Amino acid sequence: MRFFLLGSTLLALALGAGMALMLEAGRRLGVRRMARDHEGARAGMGAVEGAHFALLGLLIAFTFSGAAARFDARRALIVEEANAIGTAWLRLDLLPDDARGDLRALFPPYVEARIAAYRALPDVEAARAQLARAADLQAAIWARAVAAVRAGDSQSATMLLLPALNQMFDIGTARTAAARMHPPVVIYVMLVGLSLVSALLVGYAMAGARARSLLHMAAFAFMMAISIYVIFDLEFPRAGLIRIDAADAPLVELRDGMKGR
Repeated sequence: MRFFLLGSTLLALALGAGMALMLEAGRRLGVRRMARDHEGARAGMGAVEGAHFALLGLLIAFTFSGAAARFDARRALIVEEANAIGTAWLRLDLLPDDARGDLRALFPPYVEARIAAYRALPDVEAARAQLARAADLQAAIWARAVAAVRAGDSQSATMLLLPALNQMFDIGTARTAAARMHPPVVIYVMLVGLSLVSALLVGYAMAGARARSLLHMAAFAFMMAISIYVIFDLEFPRAGLIRIDAADAPLVELRDGMKGR
């Protein structure tokens, strides 16, 4: 987490510094242009600036909206997984006592591995190790459940327990896929590039003033850098300042309840 925070903070600072430089460069270009052609320096610029800032605004809005939607979807999947595991856990009561005990012993470590896999992020290797452990436990749970259903010859257990286990595993796969789902890198490159070009145009537009407005220049660079930083943070809610860890509470409570039985 510390490395991610350091990297994202440095990225935001670099973007803010780059925008400040582009603001100054744009202002100097504007001053030179106005010195040569004072009347025509701003001719036709309004349409270009309007189109550019409209594109930048749309890109920020869509990337922010998409990141927020994925953040909410990941939280919802945690609740769905907890509900699915809880349902499968309760339906173990349909099995004979000897088979039920063996399966119940596998559920707490499975839930623990699922929790640990996501809390290990942004350490991808540690997360993969926990996911592999969960996959092994998943295979063991399924094999023992199928064997228990066959041995018990219970129609209700076959119809209720196995579909519940299948749903539990499917939601786990859906969570893993959701964690890996991000926009193409070119979207972020385009966002950063448009932000820098917008700073150049803003600096050019400020060339008509006799003195620099450091307040406006700093505010523009700061707010743009912070906005893009927040978008990145929403996209990686296990690594930055915006955290999704609190959403793990249903799984943690479920695991603790299983250990108490």
